[in-house]
Formats: sequence, C-alpha cells, structure tokens
Amino acid sequence: MFQTFTVTARPQQGPPRLAALRGEMTKEQVDGYLVPRADVHQGEYVAPRDERLAWLTGFTGSAGFCVVLADVAGVFVDGRYRTQVKSQVAADFTPVPWPDTRPGPWLRERLQDGAKVGFDPWLYTAGQIADLEQALDGSGIVLTALPNLIDRLWTDRPAAPDAPARAHPIEFAGESHGDKRARLAGALRDAGHRAAVLTLPDSVMWLLNIRGADIPRNPIAQCFAILHDDARVSLFMERAKLEGLQDHLGADVATAAMEEFATALEALDGPVRVDRGSVPQAVYQQLGARAIFGEEPCALPKARKNPVEIAGTAEAHLRDAAAMIDLLAWLDAQPAGSLTETQVVTRLEACRRRDNALQDISFETIAGTGPNGAIMHYRVTDQTDSQVQDGHLLVLDSGGQYLDGTTDITRTIAIGQPGEAERRAFTRVLQGMIAMSRLRWPQGLAGRDIEAIGRVPLWLAGQDFNHGLGHGVGAYLSVHEGPQRLSRISHVPLEPGMILSNEPGYYREGAFGIRIENLLVVQEAGALPDSDEERDMLDWLTLTFVPIDRRLIVQGMLTEAERDWLNAYHAEVLDKTSHRVGKDAQAWLTAATEPL
Repeated sequence: MFQTFTVTARPQQGPPRLAALRGEMTKEQVDGYLVPRADVHQGEYVAPRDERLAWLTGFTGSAGFCVVLADVAGVFVDGRYRTQVKSQVAADFTPVPWPDTRPGPWLRERLQDGAKVGFDPWLYTAGQIADLEQALDGSGIVLTALPNLIDRLWTDRPAAPDAPARAHPIEFAGESHGDKRARLAGALRDAGHRAAVLTLPDSVMWLLNIRGADIPRNPIAQCFAILHDDARVSLFMERAKLEGLQDHLGADVATAAMEEFATALEALDGPVRVDRGSVPQAVYQQLGARAIFGEEPCALPKARKNPVEIAGTAEAHLRDAAAMIDLLAWLDAQPAGSLTETQVVTRLEACRRRDNALQDISFETIAGTGPNGAIMHYRVTDQTDSQVQDGHLLVLDSGGQYLDGTTDITRTIAIGQPGEAERRAFTRVLQGMIAMSRLRWPQGLAGRDIEAIGRVPLWLAGQDFNHGLGHGVGAYLSVHEGPQRLSRISHVPLEPGMILSNEPGYYREGAFGIRIENLLVVQEAGALPDSDEERDMLDWLTLTFVPIDRRLIVQGMLTEAERDWLNAYHAEVLDKTSHRVGKDAQAWLTAATEPL
C-alpha cells in the first residue's frame, strides 16, 4: 500500500528532546529558537529528514512552528490542527492559536530587551524574517541566524531522498518546456530582471516538464533553479536523479549538483527576482542588493491550467470517481459496526489501484468516524483505528496522483441512522457547497471576495469552520497549490484555468465532523439569456462526479434552486460514471442519484 498506519506522533519523546535543544541554545547564547515545519525549498510538504517540528514536538500537521524559550515552548497551529495538536504534544509544549496570536507580540511579552532569538536562515523566508523583525521593532529583541540546532541533536536523521526524476510527457503537460521558458523569460526582460531564483520544487517541475518522487504523495524532485532572461535555466539537483534526462532537458538547461547553487548565486548579475514568500532568508542575504522582490514567475502560469491539463484532469477525476463509487457501494453493503477506519482506507486504495495511471495517493487518506471526523486532518493509525458504528458520520477525504491529473474529494457518509443535529448541519454544509458551485462573479475578484458565499448557511445558524473554503490543486503536482485559494487571506484574482477545491465543513469536537468537497475549474461564464450584462463574468466547471449522501439531507431545508442543482448534479454523475463501474455498483449508483 501507499498508505501505512504506523504511529508517527510520540509525545513522550518531546520533553527530553526539548531539554537537549535548550542545552544547545545555552551554548549558542540565545534566549529563544524558532523551529518551523518548512524545509530549505519552502514547500508545504517535506521529506522525512526534514520533519524537524514533528521530531521535536510530536505534532505532525502540515503547517505550524514552535518557538522555544527557556521556560515555555509554544506550538503555533492554525484552526485545522487545534484539536489534533492536543493529542500529539506533551505537557511541556503549549499549543498557541495562530494566526490569532502572532510570534512577534508573543515574544515581546516573554523576553526582555537584549534577548536573542536564533533561527536557521535556510528554513525561513525573507518575508517571514522581515515581518518578524518589524513586529519586534523597538523591543530590543534580536533575531540571530544560526546553524540548525535540531540537526545537531537528531542523530538518526533519515537520509536525503534520492528517487530519480523523469520526464513528464507533452501529452499531459500540453506545452513544451522550451515554450514555457521562452514565455517566462520574456516577462523577466519586460520587467528589467536578469534572472529569477526558483526554490519551490513544484515550480521547477512544472517549468521543465519533469516529475520526481522525493516527497511522499507529491511527484516532485528536490532542487533549485535559476531562470535567466535569455530562457536558459540552471538546474541544481543531485546528479543521480538526472540520469537519462539530458535529452529531454536539452542544451539550454544546464545541470549542476545542489552544492553548486551558492556559487551560482554569487555569479549572477542583478537585478535578480526573488519571491518574498518563498525565497529562503539565506539566499536573499547572499544576493544582497542584487535581489528584487517580485512574483515567483512560475506561480500564476502554473496555476492557469492549459486545455490539455484541464482535459487530462477531468478524465482522471472520472476514473477516480469510479473508484470512489465502487468503494461507497461496498461500504453501504457492510453492516454497521463491522468495519474499522483502516479497512475503509485499505479498500479505497485497492479500488484506486485498478487504474494503471495511478502513481500514488495525493495525501494520506482521512477516514474519521464519529469523534475522529472532527479532527480536520485526522490520520488513522494502528493505535487510533476505530469502528465505523451505527449513528456515526464517516468523513472520507482522499485523492490520487494520476499521470494526467491530481484528485481530491471528500464525502461524508451516513452509517446507520445519524441524529437530527448531524443531518441539519450536513444540509447547511451542502447548501454552502451548492452556493459556491452555482456562483457567477465579475472578473478580477479574488478568493477572499467570494469565500463567504460557502459559509452563509452555517453563519445563519451561528456555526462556522476553521479552515479555508478551498485551495488550489496542481496537474499531477501538489494537491495544495498556490497562489490561488478560496480564503479570507487570498488576494490573488481568480482566472480561467485555475483549479480549486470547494469544501465547506462543520466540526463538533468530541462528536462528529462533516465536509463535502468537489474540485472546480474557473472558466469564462457564458452569457445569460436575455441578459444586459455589463461585465465579463466567471463561473465554475465541475470536475468531481461522485454522489452526495442523500440520507443526510433534510430536504425541507433546501430551496427549490438548491434541490434543482443537486438533482442536475446527480443526473450528470450517473451519466458520466455508470458505464465505468461494475453491475453491483451500477445498481447502488442508480439509487444514490435518484432525484429528490
């Protein structure tokens, strides 16, 4: 299997490691030390050898950081992880709600004038350090760049990943890397920039039409790159990974070992574009006055999927839908209480593995029953594996990495007879999901401008959820892709070709969780009949086609328009997927998509 159920969070290991870290802080004469989740590439996902935050604290979430002082160690986590962190860290660590509480004010309250806080400049971006220095301005607290103190202590640190990189065929990429390089180099010249530094591996993968396997669930190879204004690229990657790729890369892509990156930076003539939000502070410092902040050149072009990528992703979603439907049909045939969460995960992966294009799952499958469903990023282990019992809601959030696309889908499933509170909350979540799916909006709006649409039904009942409404998704790349998001903090305008999730939810700690998720792609909206529209409008094309559990819907709460949308969606699900599943699943699918 791709997924395992081994226990990775061991809170009891945290206190002695924390004590050892404080010993190193004393040697370095610093009063605090910052331990981020990030690696040197500043992506969301990291290799096992870079799980420094988890090694120290036990917290395994994909976002967060720890600020260690002599008398307190704060683990800063956002709303997705505030339930999870409680069970993963020892009492020596203090969970801190972030971004409600920010590290600058937190440090000012606890440290005196003249205090020093150490950090590894490769693990923090230039933007993060600038923001923290501004927050500490006038306090007398100084940030001090240090060698990594965790790495000194982590004696059994895993080896660096060494999976070979491979070409991503034009039949899936839709554009040659030569054309991509030329297009982006032209934009650099127009801006007067001589080069751009790329530290995010998924950007390099997209630009050069290559993929790798260095990060679990993400088809990327760890690397750095420099895009020059004449369309040449300098690629820095361990040479063993590049074997057999030279013909694909061609003469305009020069390859070198990772340790040659620093030397190449010194040789650059400015101005050199760097992205404030992703360039490591160490790189920014080395470039000095030659560095110019600007948009990461691959970010928006990568987000705007071309027609080939959209077509491939749509097809991958239909095959993935068949696997999901097979799983749901099988699940409904099992008596309540006869399965555990790991059995559901194992069966779903087996359904997906029938597809030869499957390369991996796109993230660790979330299968949370009852109270576990309220843990937004719950990862089932041999220790937490729970029975799927009568009256439970099962939150099943999963996806696949296919050669032609990346999928991500969540369905909440009724087990037996759930209660009225669960059904009413589910209906509100569904109403929010429908509202976003039906939305038309003027071009130029960002995720923050429309995200609330998916929350209104919950807000009217005094309810909400502590995660964004949606994230960007790559094309056989990272399942979480920026810069586009459906989030209160996202200012990036939505553009045709961008793929995003639409996933409102509701979570009652200790009781149940609910989430419904489809992937959508932004498209130009067609003209309405008899319309006097004065603005160019956008809307969504749905990619995900799997039934939504009708048993959990309080039909009287739906408006006529909501009911019509759901019936039309289910008719499309039946039409697009019935020929892709077996006879037993066809019978289940027909019943599951009957009109309300």
